[in-house]
Amino acid sequence: MSVLRCWETGDDAYNAYHDDEWGRPVRDERGIYERLCLEGFQSGLSWLTILRKRENFRRAFAGFDPERVAEFEEPDVQRLLGDAGIVRHRGKIEATIANARATLALRAAATPLHELVWEYRSDDGGPGTATDWQAETAASKELSKRLRAAGFRFVGPTTVYAAMQACGVVNDHLLDCHVREAVERERTVDRTRA
Repeated sequence: MSVLRCWETGDDAYNAYHDDEWGRPVRDERGIYERLCLEGFQSGLSWLTILRKRENFRRAFAGFDPERVAEFEEPDVQRLLGDAGIVRHRGKIEATIANARATLALRAAATPLHELVWEYRSDDGGPGTATDWQAETAASKELSKRLRAAGFRFVGPTTVYAAMQACGVVNDHLLDCHVREAVERERTVDRTRA
């Protein structure tokens, strides 16, 4: 018996990502920073491409530790441009470094990245079908503006909304998806701990 997912794929890694990660609450600074950066790298590409390279990205960007990545300089950019294990795009590489610095600046200003992103939590009912999914929302537009004002790059409203979906800030699993209720329970439990 097959299960109903938000998207159909024969790729086991993609199915596991859907079932075990997408939409599950991510509340820590590093996790939010990583997902924002990976969604930026995904821009113009398939998410599956990024998913397959995710461990390479983690290795290349010091486990997405903002403090370490903020110290990257031009020699690191050159090293990363030569790394076939990641997407070699200068603008996206430089954005990941800038985003690390912006993450530290937010922390210093007493507005940590994860708290800022979770200000935009939505508990709306969720999409009934894939045609109900939105590429961006009023909330993602506002959050995008705030992130850009804080020095983040490659964080347009569509990229920000994709990160909001991935991190559980919104639960965009379809209403008949087999993990929607489990994700919602995690979001509810997570909310009581916040």
